[in-house]
Amino acid sequence: MRSMPKLLFQRSPSLTDGDVTAKREEIRAYFHATLDRYESLFETLQGDEAYFEKPIPLRHPLIFYLGHTATFFTNKLLLAGLMTQRINAGFESMFAVGVDEMSWDDLNTTHYRWPAVEEVWAYRNAVRSTVDRIIREAPLTLPIGWNHPWWTILMGIEHERIHLETSSVLIRQHALRYVKPHPEWTPCRVSREAPRNRLIDVPAGTVSLGKDRSDPFYGWDNEYGRHTEEIPAFQAGQYLVSNQEFLAFVEAGGYVLEDCWEEEGRAWQRHVRAHCPTFWIRRGEEWWLRLMTEEVPMPWDWPVEVNYHEAKAFCNWKAMATGRPFRLPTEDEWYRLYDMGGLSEISDAEPAAANIHLDHSASSHPVDEFRHGEFYDVIGNAWQWTETPIYPFEGFDTHPHYDDFTTPTFDGRHNLMKGGSWISCGNESRRSARYAFRRHFFQHAGFRYVVAEAPAIRLDSRYETDRLLSEYAEFHYGDEYFGVANFPQTLAELAIAAMGDRPARRALDLGCASGRATFELARHFDEVTGIDFSARFIGQGAQLASQGVLRYTLADEGELVYYKERTLAGLGLDGARRKVAFYQGDACNLKPLFSGYDLILAANLIDRLYDPARLLSAIHTRIQPGGLLVIASPYTWLEEHTKKDAWIGGFKRDGESFSTLDGLREILGRHFRLIRGPLEVPFVIRETRRKFQHTLSETTVWERVP
Repeated sequence: MRSMPKLLFQRSPSLTDGDVTAKREEIRAYFHATLDRYESLFETLQGDEAYFEKPIPLRHPLIFYLGHTATFFTNKLLLAGLMTQRINAGFESMFAVGVDEMSWDDLNTTHYRWPAVEEVWAYRNAVRSTVDRIIREAPLTLPIGWNHPWWTILMGIEHERIHLETSSVLIRQHALRYVKPHPEWTPCRVSREAPRNRLIDVPAGTVSLGKDRSDPFYGWDNEYGRHTEEIPAFQAGQYLVSNQEFLAFVEAGGYVLEDCWEEEGRAWQRHVRAHCPTFWIRRGEEWWLRLMTEEVPMPWDWPVEVNYHEAKAFCNWKAMATGRPFRLPTEDEWYRLYDMGGLSEISDAEPAAANIHLDHSASSHPVDEFRHGEFYDVIGNAWQWTETPIYPFEGFDTHPHYDDFTTPTFDGRHNLMKGGSWISCGNESRRSARYAFRRHFFQHAGFRYVVAEAPAIRLDSRYETDRLLSEYAEFHYGDEYFGVANFPQTLAELAIAAMGDRPARRALDLGCASGRATFELARHFDEVTGIDFSARFIGQGAQLASQGVLRYTLADEGELVYYKERTLAGLGLDGARRKVAFYQGDACNLKPLFSGYDLILAANLIDRLYDPARLLSAIHTRIQPGGLLVIASPYTWLEEHTKKDAWIGGFKRDGESFSTLDGLREILGRHFRLIRGPLEVPFVIRETRRKFQHTLSETTVWERVP
């Protein structure tokens, strides 16, 4: 008698095609299948105590994760307008925010008054009934896109599938007395001799990443945008590193070999006193492996499961032993392996040709079981650590109902893992999936090594959060407000127009701040220098020049912020990158090399100098005869910036008013003639969503006379 085929765990539904009634039922089935599978995970717990004892000190106990995913549905559907009232306000606050394991030594000793297990199960049932009713009754039109209310229903389901995996890791870290085997969570029972790993050549090629908003499947914010890269040739391990292969590192004393570890990894190893992978258990002369609900004799041909630090230390050990540049792959290199493996999205109708989506077992399998071209386990079996800290693609944006899904990880400390594991389901199993964890974090994760001459480039992914710097980033590169044109751009255009047919070789943007005018002047000039006293300000311009992108947060109200990204390409300034240079400098004491300019722009500068007359008296020496000086200022003289006896105007002289323009004429008149102005150029600086500064800057254009 033939056995019945295994019922596949439902894949992510397409959100664009099909009949509305059928799509409603498909999403409803997807919702219930996801909750059923998640709840069966908690059936592996033994007794109520298992819900309240923390598996590891840095995370909440499992009672939190039982309630958290249900609370997520409620809180997000309220934002989407699909719910109008709460089910249990206390739970929806208590279970709302999880723990990002930001540091291995940041022990959280807070004690929570958790509700009883049966109360949380009752709450989950109430949420399930409510969401089921919404799916059955709420208006539905296709396609379901990013801004569609039903997108948030899918968000809740995919969020539950993420926690299906992360909660399984916590159960795996729980004391064995708190867990028990379960028929829906049966591990693989196959183990053989581990294969000998070898390097496979990967030819140079191009990878193109990033989803379009029209993609028919749900995606998280970090998946959208554009990224294309040319990848030089490299070599990669045919298999994931097995327990057997990693044993050589353990037996060589790799955990105490100082030179093998990066600084952060060594600090982690010393703190936790690691001497082997966390799921390995030594019993006399034998090694055993902790699975989710049991311990088994070590399956040496399964992938080793480690954190990034351990994977990196192994690669460094291999590099030192062989003299070859072993390292982890980058995210882009992983996509080259994906393409070489001839892979595509997993089938909806038959088990995956990979250990993924719970299609095979509730554990890893041998590393030589699932072949993908010349490689094995390009997807599935265990996540694969990469060298790449997660960063946003060009065009990244946050979703209004989950604006902090990815943005907290744009800190250079969360590395991407690719490929998924045996329990990676739904969105996690798709080619476009981008999940990143702290480098000391444990997941069902291993690694594959590469040998590559090209270094692993780490892109800056951080958002500027300093309030003043963020305000200036928006002032220079952000939106226009109240119909007032961008100020640095306006001044640059005014300066370029004034140049006429004069030579346009070199220009200086003095007091450039974040550098927008520097780039704008480079539309016309061959070479533009930006100088500012603040290294923090010119850092924004320098970042744009080197990477073409600037990311920052904007104050909304109180502690609420939202995230913005600007690119030179999006502003039509990408061609200026090679023509600009930024320097820190004191406008009143410039180095001799900053001379010979055809134009100097000094925007909103002179009333912020400690000695403006010193600059103005000598600035002619830095401008070519016939060149121009453009000065713009609101003349906001303040003694905190300029002592009163150094003001060049804005006071009474001999009983009469003496304006700053009078002072400019007096100082500059010996070497310049005024050819345009004064003009009032407005600008707006945004402080919060509802607070703005609206200012007029008086602008004059002066020609250097011979």
